[in-house]
Amino acid sequence: MQETAAPAAEAEPALGAGATSGRSGLRERLRGWMFLLCVAMALLNVTLFVGGGWLEAPAVRAWRTVCLAVTVQALPFLLLGTALSGAINAFVPERVFSRILPKRTALAVPVAGLAGVVLPGCECASVPVAGSLIGRGVAPAAAFAFLLSAPAINPVVLTATAIAFPGSPAMVLARLLASLATAALMGWLWLWLGRAEWLRPALRHTGHQAGHSRLREFRLGFQHDFLHAGGFLVLGAMAAATFNVAVPRSVLEVFSGSPWLSVLFLAGLAIVLAVCSEADAFVAASLTGFSPLARLAFMVVGPMVDLKLIALQAGTFGRAFAVRFSTATAVVAVLCSVVIGGVLL
Repeated sequence: MQETAAPAAEAEPALGAGATSGRSGLRERLRGWMFLLCVAMALLNVTLFVGGGWLEAPAVRAWRTVCLAVTVQALPFLLLGTALSGAINAFVPERVFSRILPKRTALAVPVAGLAGVVLPGCECASVPVAGSLIGRGVAPAAAFAFLLSAPAINPVVLTATAIAFPGSPAMVLARLLASLATAALMGWLWLWLGRAEWLRPALRHTGHQAGHSRLREFRLGFQHDFLHAGGFLVLGAMAAATFNVAVPRSVLEVFSGSPWLSVLFLAGLAIVLAVCSEADAFVAASLTGFSPLARLAFMVVGPMVDLKLIALQAGTFGRAFAVRFSTATAVVAVLCSVVIGGVLL
């Protein structure tokens, strides 16, 4: 009896040490973010004092407006995604995923892609949820199919597309099919070519531990994901704002005349503008000088590959993954847009 009790007694301190280590790590991250915030505020005050006139220049004011707009637009969905990620981590048993998804990963990929319709959010919400799914035992290929499809095929996005393109149901259908095809193909591509060493998920507790409070686990998971992803969201918003201000409107007119260049240009524009998927259809509809095929590529590529999404992926899964996955996704999304749009539009 004494021999069997000893390991249990040893296990409790180990579990407590892990929880203590997790709390200390969270405190360190909080201190780091607070330090960076204080430094940023100090630099801002110095800049305002020294170069107040320069900061009131129209270009700088436009940069501030775009940066703030992208951040504020995405922040509610980032909150939704991190809250959902924390809830999955704390409250959803792992056996639920094994029952919903087929055991064969090749079949689980399209099922996970179709499941993206249940999350009415943008790409900021899908990244932490995909990370949580992988932590709960879901195959990365299926989680990535969900990551790509969720911001592109949910009812809010499709409804916004129908409103932005009235009398054009073919555009809504083309966006749905091209987005689903891209998500499934990228899931299968990861299943075929993906390597474990490319994927570096952030170290965090996953799953409910017996004897621990589920509400506390939810809170810790939510804090970790939001603090980790929030900084990368701001970096992506700053990059998108810089492009908006630096590139003159006359450049758009140069590319609109060529069918192929217009598709590639609007696909690249979607990446750097980083417009939320709930609003990108209205931006695409305003680009009247471009063909319907080019505008479809803008709406398919944007929710799957943009600057803030790349930054979020790098922070969640690692830079090696973000570079490879984003590049491949952009190529596949453009090809699916051209093939499906060429048939339907």
